[in-house]
Amino acid sequence: MINIAIIQFPGSNTERETIMACRRAGMNPIEFLWNEPAESLSDLDGFVIVGGFSYEDRSRAGIIAALDPIMKQIQIESKKGKPVLGICNGAQILVESGLVPGLKNNQRGVALTDNKRIKGDQVLGVGYYNTWANLRQSAPPSRSAFTRHLKQNDLINVPLAHAEGRFMIPELLLKKMIENEQVLFQYCKDNGEVVDEFPFNPNGSIYNIAAICNADGNIMAMMPHPERTNNGDPIFYSMKEHIELGAPMPNFSLDLELNINSDIVKYSPSEKASQLIINLIITDNEEISVRNALKNLGFDVSIKRQKHWEIEIDDESATILNDINKSGELFNSNKEHIGEIEKADDSISILVRKKDDLHGRIKLETLKNKFGIGGIKKITSGVIWNLSSNKGNIRSEINEILNTNILHNPLSHECYKIN
Repeated sequence: MINIAIIQFPGSNTERETIMACRRAGMNPIEFLWNEPAESLSDLDGFVIVGGFSYEDRSRAGIIAALDPIMKQIQIESKKGKPVLGICNGAQILVESGLVPGLKNNQRGVALTDNKRIKGDQVLGVGYYNTWANLRQSAPPSRSAFTRHLKQNDLINVPLAHAEGRFMIPELLLKKMIENEQVLFQYCKDNGEVVDEFPFNPNGSIYNIAAICNADGNIMAMMPHPERTNNGDPIFYSMKEHIELGAPMPNFSLDLELNINSDIVKYSPSEKASQLIINLIITDNEEISVRNALKNLGFDVSIKRQKHWEIEIDDESATILNDINKSGELFNSNKEHIGEIEKADDSISILVRKKDDLHGRIKLETLKNKFGIGGIKKITSGVIWNLSSNKGNIRSEINEILNTNILHNPLSHECYKIN
């Protein structure tokens, strides 16, 4: 019997469908929680990291689960050729852990960020989206553990449901991955034609990517949900065959070292820009989860999270700012209030922003079109992480903390030092 671990973190929610898909393929699914003894995974034949919202997507979808100790054991098992399938949130976890695309030392080379539905030059929508999508298998059957029961250019129609499913990959790495046939599935039209616009590309992913694998082909990160339909069964049958054949590995490598600029520069607001710092009145579960994750990694720090808005207006009219505040669009007065950036000699404040700030753009359009507030040139959203050490000097630890990527992914985020 082929035993497959169904890996679940707090917030996972598609274990039932995944269990059913494994059973349809003739495999024995075994539910496995994140806090069970990780060494027990060595007795199992393969792994599926299910979809959902691990740790409620706190800080960033997949990042806290990616830093969980169980992922170290999954990495060890994957080096034996065992298949690892990450679906939706599971794909985000694999990307944030660096297991996909499989660069040296698991360097992160891919980001999964906010959906952006584009047609022509117009952004039609952003955020969570669910639909059925056509996927074209872009690689030969033998290329991966998940493509053996389909032919190259075969189509499958499966559901998707996510808010952060847009693949971002640096051009140099993407070129190498295409050469390596690591792009396994692409979004396409009914006839298999790959068209890079909505609705055929439902989230704006570069190269219409729906799923990618590591160089060895035994780890796949897939955003759509093959487990939710019989149409996706060939992926699970392929997984079974890969195990039965003794986990054969194709002859590919990914000898590439990315030079990702992750330098932190001093934050300097734009001219004529006002800053709005928002504090949460109620308990901030997001900062608690980040603090606990860092503590598990050996960092004993205190953390305070604040929202940050930078608002550029045509002039310095206080009326415009008052109208923006009264609209309730930038903060909810029932649970948030305007505050100030934390300032202390023993703390560091880090501002994190998404490179493609769709949230700020949406708020700008809402304030202009719904509330009729004119004179706003630009709104930029961000998060401030205020950190202090409970044992030593935070300035001696901050680089190590940032290197965990728990606060930002340098592929999709910009990072600034405020103080």
